[in-house]
Amino acid sequence: AAERLRLAGLCCFLQLLTIVLFASFVRYSPESSPGLCSPQPNCSQRDPDPALGYPRFRDVHLQALLGFGFLVAFLSRYGSGSVAVSFLIVAFAIQWAILVQGLFYFFLNGKIYMGAQSMVSADFCTAAILISAGAVLGRVSPIQMLLLTLLEVPLFACNEYILLSLLGVSDSGGSLTVHTFGAYFGLMVSRVLHQPHMKEHKEQQDVGHQPDVFAVVGTISLWIFWPSFASATTVRDSTEPWAVLNIYFSMAASTLATFVLSPILYEEGTLQLAQIQDATLAGAAVMGMAGEMLLTPFGALVAGFLASQVSLLGFRFLTPILRSRLKIQDTCGVHNVHGLPGVLGAFLGTLLAALATADAYGGRWQGKPGERSPAPRSGALARLLGPAGAVLRRGALRSAPESQEPESKALREV
Repeated sequence: AAERLRLAGLCCFLQLLTIVLFASFVRYSPESSPGLCSPQPNCSQRDPDPALGYPRFRDVHLQALLGFGFLVAFLSRYGSGSVAVSFLIVAFAIQWAILVQGLFYFFLNGKIYMGAQSMVSADFCTAAILISAGAVLGRVSPIQMLLLTLLEVPLFACNEYILLSLLGVSDSGGSLTVHTFGAYFGLMVSRVLHQPHMKEHKEQQDVGHQPDVFAVVGTISLWIFWPSFASATTVRDSTEPWAVLNIYFSMAASTLATFVLSPILYEEGTLQLAQIQDATLAGAAVMGMAGEMLLTPFGALVAGFLASQVSLLGFRFLTPILRSRLKIQDTCGVHNVHGLPGVLGAFLGTLLAALATADAYGGRWQGKPGERSPAPRSGALARLLGPAGAVLRRGALRSAPESQEPESKALREV
């Protein structure tokens, strides 16, 4: 009873706090005013058609609720309870992320101007929180998860701002900002929560049969909504078509590759649905950074195949080491499903950016004849790469540094 009252009190306090902060600082962005889209001089992020933002927000939000939310429902003792906690995290994280990320991207004249794209950004942050929650599932209370969300959202926003705005890294699908950050933050929390004198609760690791329907819904949601999730922040009318297709090819190759290595590494006669979920996630995570840069589908197939193998090998060999040597109990295997594929995707994206040439990417970014590229170069990394830096741009959501003002003015004129 005391725990329920503390949870009720904390939820009441956090909701009242966000209400006060929203009343003081948050306003809807006037779509007709180009001057309120961003605190930075570059307003190329503004959606020329406000109606285009809602389908992206809808798909990303459904992915966060269904895809990530139902992935934590596989434990026999914590099936439905985990889904409830996931919805609790989503409800608070979105509100808190709007405030925190708004200070970085949508703050102007003492107010935070939000729209559909800021909601997409908040859902990306929420996805990272849910990944972190998977590492400590079954070992933390709802109160602790809310407090962790309160701490992780500002850290996520700072990490994202440094990578995307200051360094100019392109990470439209979140290989680094969502998957890698969420996984390793969760592993860090898991290490902090380790109690050496307490035996592991083996029943927490048991997979139940009752929540299988959640696993089915989660897996289907991944296939339906993940391409929209990964391409929600790519530059409109430029890279989105092949970014979506690369995600599908990568997930397909990753899933098929699971049937190749899983029978060798495990003695089970049949492939578990949880392994298909993990393979789908690994294939999507590896495409977070490289999805909008791969110009041929075979590259996505190779990346998905490698991501699946890395994930399965991690479950077989690295997870026991994390548990025995480093005292890290990874309940949902986020290190193998999100962390390792995210790092692999970052290496792949870096390699593609280093090898990019104007001949390879120039025609793809020109759009209609006579039009300029909708994605200006931004950040130190993009400037170093010269013509290839046009690819290193997370469009439609993030603001360029102030040094890009002349180029952004030209874009607004276009």
